[in-house]
Amino acid sequence: MGDEVVLLDFWPSPFGMRVRIALKEKGIDYEYKEENLSNKSPLLLKMNPIHTQIPVLIHNGKPVCESLIIVHYIDEVWKDKTPLLPSHPYERAHARFWADYVDKKIYSTGRLVWGAKGEVQEAAKKELIQCFKLLEREVGDKNFFGGDQFGLVDIALIPFYSWFYALETCGNFSMIHECPKLVEWAKRCIKRESVSASLPDQYKVYDFILELKKKLELD
Repeated sequence: MGDEVVLLDFWPSPFGMRVRIALKEKGIDYEYKEENLSNKSPLLLKMNPIHTQIPVLIHNGKPVCESLIIVHYIDEVWKDKTPLLPSHPYERAHARFWADYVDKKIYSTGRLVWGAKGEVQEAAKKELIQCFKLLEREVGDKNFFGGDQFGLVDIALIPFYSWFYALETCGNFSMIHECPKLVEWAKRCIKRESVSASLPDQYKVYDFILELKKKLELD
């Protein structure tokens, strides 16, 4: 099957990281195209005209947008390879629920931790820590959110590990102190080649966020 797979992405994007991990878990060869979000390419504007955002997976010329939708698509198209979702309908629904929770909570709240000040930042920090604690309870003593099988919820959340240092430094808190079991889970995930090859260095992400904050303050 001569698939042509292209990923439009931006290196610090946790959403793009999800797709990179899913493709590597499935062993899919693809062409990576880095986007400049200040000067979006004609290809990105053509392939995602509604939101004009990354990531976009282009499979044989057809675009698929939104990171979790892309991960589902990858799992369905290449279903003969490592499954990313459980086979049982209830377990699949459970995984989708938690992946959706991560999608709705972590980035938007985290953005206020690194991007806001004063009371707004403090409130966001408390909310983010509570979100992480809730996720920590969900993973419990399991190796991964789905038990022994690395899957959808892990893929949804683990990209934010590369943002931990920036969140901790900007918000003045410690993940290992607040959520030790979640950090242990993250370290298990990082041992997977699909994850370690897809996540950038935490300090590089922190430097990127500092530059972004400067730019936002100038604007």
